[in-house]
Amino acid sequence: MTDSLPAALDIAVIGAGPAGLAAARALRGRGLAVAVLEARDRVGGRAFTLQAAGFALDMGCGWLHSADENPLAALVEPQGLTLDRTPPPWERQAFDHEMTPAEQAEFRAAFAAFEARLEQAAARGEEGPASALFEPGCRWNPRMDAISGALNGARFAEVSIRDYAAYRDTDVNWRVVEGYGTLVARLGSGMDIHTGCPVTRINRSGPALRLDTPRGVIETRTAIVTAPTDLIAAGALRFDPPSPDLVEAAADLPLGLASKLHLAVTGAEDFPPDSQLWGRNDTAETGGYHLRPFGRPMIEAWFSADLARALEAEGEAAFAAFAADELADLLGSNMRRRLEPVAVSMWGSDPWARGAYSHARPGAADARARLARPVENRLFLAGEATSPDFYGTAHGAWLEGERAAGQALAALGLDPSPGPGDEEG
Repeated sequence: MTDSLPAALDIAVIGAGPAGLAAARALRGRGLAVAVLEARDRVGGRAFTLQAAGFALDMGCGWLHSADENPLAALVEPQGLTLDRTPPPWERQAFDHEMTPAEQAEFRAAFAAFEARLEQAAARGEEGPASALFEPGCRWNPRMDAISGALNGARFAEVSIRDYAAYRDTDVNWRVVEGYGTLVARLGSGMDIHTGCPVTRINRSGPALRLDTPRGVIETRTAIVTAPTDLIAAGALRFDPPSPDLVEAAADLPLGLASKLHLAVTGAEDFPPDSQLWGRNDTAETGGYHLRPFGRPMIEAWFSADLARALEAEGEAAFAAFAADELADLLGSNMRRRLEPVAVSMWGSDPWARGAYSHARPGAADARARLARPVENRLFLAGEATSPDFYGTAHGAWLEGERAAGQALAALGLDPSPGPGDEEG
């Protein structure tokens, strides 16, 4: 990372999250002037690992989804980190008193049938809110909506049928013991990254793009923009002259919210490691609880959508109070004395995120493709929100960063195929 800003660039990369870092890595060794401009005082974006309570705690993304196809999985061990292949907690309910084995099987069948209806509707070209395909009166609809909160950061009423059906998942999920955020940060090593340098306006009225930052103006031939959609939709990053199509596409891909609370717990040996509980079945306003992640004496709690926003509005203590109530109802009143809050994410109130990950609004299944369209063949958008099938994931953002880097190279008349700077490690 460097402090002095370059006066002129061939390619400016805006944002040092997974997409921005992937783009910068793909551009190494090309003989180009490339720099990454990051608003925060750190790299990683919504991939962030906090060291607390003696452990590496992922406050943002934590799972290498579709790990058998995920390009980041192959980079874990070369970075000196530990790949953990323990099955995810959602495959193992901790106790049968939340739902009996028969109820668990009934719920899995109901959710599979719902997803099959979604896929069939999408294949017919139907569009609308995914919740329209709930079976009326099904007892499991609230639980499915709670899961939508974890998957989309929003309830199914806010999620496009066709966009949800487009997501591709190989059902292989691994983790990084030292933290996914740690991996992403290490992958930024050696890059020309300028932190504390938000880009507030892109002036495209002249032959060179002019980027306004609090530390001065930078001219660049091309730019790769990896800012979250909510910042673009709200005008926190402005385009001059305006680009209404781009802003409209970003607005059609709002960031939902998923918040994490890490709790230390005494007597954790009472719980099966890497197992899960949900607070309630009769409402989507409930938390999901990952017991003993990595076998640690901790609980990782998840809250999403409207519940997460309401708790954020009350402040960090509200998360711990809500979790204590639900865990006491599930596991006994003495749980209150056994829990100690360690850290909570507040992505909704983070000015450089404003949410967790994107979902397409009903009727806007084409928004990801619209957002990914180059502007004047010199502005290239990338991030999890532009990924057609791995949206909402760090590796989706990574692949999109590589795609945008190839487009920028082609725009400059260079071969976009992988170059000498693209080696793994």
